[in-house]
Amino acid sequence: MFVRLASLAMRRRRLVFVIAVLGFAIAAAIASPAMKVLSAGGFEDPKAESSIAEEVLRERFDTGEPNFILVARAPGQVDSGEAEAAGRDLTRELTDQDGVAEVSSYWTGGPAADELRSEDGRSALILARLSGDDDEALKTAKRLAPRVTGEQGVLSVKSGGRAEFNRQGSERITTDLARAEGIAIPITILLLVLVFGSGMAALMPLAVAGFSVVGSLAVLRLLNEVTDVSIFAANLSTALGLGLAIDYSLFIISRYREELKKGAETATALRATLRTAGRTVVFSAVTVLLSLAALLVFPLYFLRSFAYAGIGVVLFATLGALVLLPALLAALGGRIDKFDLMAKLRRGPKKEKRPEEGFWHRLATAVMRRPLPVLAVVLVVLAIVVMPFTKASFGLPDDRALPKDLAAAQVGDAVRTEFSTPTGRDLKVVLPDARPSDSELTDYATALSDVADVERVDTATGSFRDGKQIAPPAAGAEKTFTEADGAWLALTTDVEGYSEAGKDLVGEVRDAQPPAGTAALVAGTAATYADTLDSLWSALPWAVLIIAMLTFTLLFLFTGSVIMPLKTIVLNLLSLTATYGAMVYVFQDGNLQWLTGDFTVTGYVDVTMPILMFCVIFGLSMDYEVFLLSRIKEEFDRTGDNEAAVARGLESTGRLITAAAALLAIFFVALVSAGVTHVKMLGLGTALAILMDAIVIRGLLVPAFMRLAGRANWWAPGPLRRLHDKIGFSHGPSADEERDTASSGELGGAPAVSESRERVTQ
Repeated sequence: MFVRLASLAMRRRRLVFVIAVLGFAIAAAIASPAMKVLSAGGFEDPKAESSIAEEVLRERFDTGEPNFILVARAPGQVDSGEAEAAGRDLTRELTDQDGVAEVSSYWTGGPAADELRSEDGRSALILARLSGDDDEALKTAKRLAPRVTGEQGVLSVKSGGRAEFNRQGSERITTDLARAEGIAIPITILLLVLVFGSGMAALMPLAVAGFSVVGSLAVLRLLNEVTDVSIFAANLSTALGLGLAIDYSLFIISRYREELKKGAETATALRATLRTAGRTVVFSAVTVLLSLAALLVFPLYFLRSFAYAGIGVVLFATLGALVLLPALLAALGGRIDKFDLMAKLRRGPKKEKRPEEGFWHRLATAVMRRPLPVLAVVLVVLAIVVMPFTKASFGLPDDRALPKDLAAAQVGDAVRTEFSTPTGRDLKVVLPDARPSDSELTDYATALSDVADVERVDTATGSFRDGKQIAPPAAGAEKTFTEADGAWLALTTDVEGYSEAGKDLVGEVRDAQPPAGTAALVAGTAATYADTLDSLWSALPWAVLIIAMLTFTLLFLFTGSVIMPLKTIVLNLLSLTATYGAMVYVFQDGNLQWLTGDFTVTGYVDVTMPILMFCVIFGLSMDYEVFLLSRIKEEFDRTGDNEAAVARGLESTGRLITAAAALLAIFFVALVSAGVTHVKMLGLGTALAILMDAIVIRGLLVPAFMRLAGRANWWAPGPLRRLHDKIGFSHGPSADEERDTASSGELGGAPAVSESRERVTQ
């Protein structure tokens, strides 16, 4: 296959260029509206009890959680004549708009009207529920906000709520992504020139990156027609598209240059490059793809969207690296080093170092002289870094994830601090199967009102507190709270929704015995939080198991060893847990804001981020591991010397892996400039993990471990070794390739693979 790809690059390169240009143009046309149509939600499990309860409330009772909130501030008291008139006018204006299902306001009264007045009396709330799903509500909010905010008579009005969180967040992400690209791309170009030492060579990874990024965004845009896709996945498409394209291009171009330096012609160099580095790129791509595909087991489309983005990126980056890039190399031939921009900075001709003189060879050799002290020091440091993760608390993103200058964040802050009963703390209990009798409903409401942290229960038969009825039913309560086949109850609570207390309260409410013949479904922020955590924790073991099994299987096929896969899994987990510790230290505890930029400290970490980073970082770690192991195994099969193979393999790839990691980390670091907190977290966490993996794990722990394991690195039981001989990955040329190249001296009399394997067995 790889020989045919090389032939295609040589003979049909013009056709490849034409198809690539046309494909890029079509993909760009498809991808162009992506940032406008992708969704901003996806943080709940649609099959969870709370989601089903919300759907029942919306469809059968025409009610639900308010998702559009207005905070209106008066120059004096909101009860003054001018403020009250302006408030009533604003309420009517909002009620009359298309897409607004229901509105409650301080100025229109009701049983809970006093809760919509701030404690100082200078602000009041108008709560609205916009109809439709998150995307429809976002579009309605975008249309409404200019009409009902700003100066409304004597009132100064700002908009917030979930619909505005989604709208303002998605708009901010679009601008943040453009700014991150503006920061990262110029720096990337400069570093590519430094890494390659050639302007011509530096341009080619950018061509592959553009092909990969645009192609993956087009995939997201098309998938959005058949399923929900989160706008946050666009961040990963851009970062991974740029990073993997550069990674794969680095290894292809570097190997191609090596072959040219050996005196090979362009065609021979391309064949040798794709036969070695090309095969490794394919294997690496498969490992990254499968790690990201594990996100598909989660019910939240926010996480599944990153799987879609990752799969698209990997496929297009691999296609670009194995088809477009070889065609470019074939067209350039020996001119790959044209425009040597560093020539003037060097004194005299460029000197080639022997492998044993290189930094990475010397580092590996030094580590392997004292592997135990190196392991001990690194593990102690990693243990210190991971310690904050032991006190991690988890939540879901809300308006506090937005930058403080956005109206939705300011409204959310005002609701939490200025009002006696902040919105978002209420629970709703739905009885969807049958309408209970008034006495049954009263008994159930009485029992619920006696639950700790429940301040009041409102339903068709009245209001209840502390196990007693405190008020008769409000006017229209029966129509509001009941229908022919069901009923619901509103619970006012005093606990934060995203908290352990909120989870515990949901559990107690669900434990209360509903009237006979019906089931009780609980909705509300705390219920959504509890159900989402349960869904994620239930799916997480499957994702971990999938990644672990696939990693083990693929690395076994790659190396023929059962030790290497286990080593890789353990070292990757060390890198991940240390990164998690840093995330808790920064984002949960609020440290280092001078480095990350200002954000609101909530006291918890967005629960989706550790899961997302686990799959992304594990895949990228496997990417570097495959490139390193391919050269180590190639050297070991050639010489049978474990320590020499480790040192030479690290020397061959250390500079490239570090450069690739730095280039990939640039864009993730640029994401730290984003205003949305979970984008900051993804950027900083992934960048830290990438650099730690490339420098600490590959540079120190891998040589130390492989020195201690010795020849056991390549051990496998007899049956598995024979299985690998039949279906495993070969790092040397095949028998046919040996016959084709032996006469040209490309193999140089290296020991046969079988010979080195025999020495390992012995």
